Amino acid sequence: MINSLIFSTVRGIGSFLTSETSNLPSIEASEVDKRVLSVAWNQDWSGFIVGTILGFNVYSSEPIKESISRDEHNTGFKIAEMLFLSNLFALVGNGYNCSEYPPNKVFIWDDHRNCCVREITLKSEVIAVKLRREYIVVVLKRSIYVYSFKDLKVHALIDTVMNPKGLCCVSQAEAKAVLACPGLHQGQVQVHDLRRNTIKCIKAHDSDIACMTLTLDGSLLATCSTKGTLVRIFNAHDGTLLQEFRRGMERVEIYSIAISSNLKWVAVSSEKGTLHVFHLRPDILSSPKTIAQVSSFSYIRGYLPKYSYDNERSFAQFSLPVSTKSIVGFGPENTVVLVGIDGRFDIGQGGKMVELEHKRFLSLPQTEDTMVVT
Repeated sequence: MINSLIFSTVRGIGSFLTSETSNLPSIEASEVDKRVLSVAWNQDWSGFIVGTILGFNVYSSEPIKESISRDEHNTGFKIAEMLFLSNLFALVGNGYNCSEYPPNKVFIWDDHRNCCVREITLKSEVIAVKLRREYIVVVLKRSIYVYSFKDLKVHALIDTVMNPKGLCCVSQAEAKAVLACPGLHQGQVQVHDLRRNTIKCIKAHDSDIACMTLTLDGSLLATCSTKGTLVRIFNAHDGTLLQEFRRGMERVEIYSIAISSNLKWVAVSSEKGTLHVFHLRPDILSSPKTIAQVSSFSYIRGYLPKYSYDNERSFAQFSLPVSTKSIVGFGPENTVVLVGIDGRFDIGQGGKMVELEHKRFLSLPQTEDTMVVT
């Protein structure tokens, strides 16, 4: 059996098409044995980067094709991040017999020069890296360092609860630099304005935070807890709870959350093998109403079943292979794009979604740890 790194696009939330390879466009598969260590979208979903045991590969999503392949390294990268579609990448070694790229260092790779031009050394293992044009954000298990891209000076040091997943997200708009990460208490998210040096703490959930994301302009924050049943949308500036979606009733691990750049949709992928797409209110940023204000009976919430109020169900869904982790993003014309599964989706009339395009980039041997998505 073969496991694959797959990029897919699905359109049509109106009818359903099974994701069998016989129904898909031609599949391009490499026969090279490359075990995938990490997969990450860039900041606007125009491309994604894959860390392998041999190096890293970069793909554009419009059109879907491989643009860069760097397999000449003697070691792999457990973390690989790209800065939009530029020539700059952040790399962290996988830590196995690796002296050149150890797991406690972040290397900034300039592909024009074909070498590392920056290097950041930490005292402990790097869990995640996020990039913004003026900042390099390095996530450790209990802290986050924000470095200036220009001179690598520490701009901010943020303490967090234990953060084994390296949860952190950074806005990308020029007007405001917003960073969101776990707070100092269970279920808490702290939102930092990196230019004004202000902090807003939000009690997002009762359980630990499992996944979070910001809009590109940093105006909205989406979160989900380790229960995986509710997705909550907050005003990132003042912490107001604006909308709440119910993904399901059973506990589930959420793999990724994305908010579309047009502020219309929220997409969630999980271990259940289902992609859920939710509809954001058109007035979500202009309306003063909060979740508590919407329900005129909020004062008796303690006497009502938890699922009986203010939980909006998904607008559209798509069934995915349960065995493969996937990270979700948004493409043009109301499409949802995913890496790691079979599916790309259009957001039209609601219901089941139809697959538009499917590409298999890497042919991989079947193992228990064939794909690790961060």
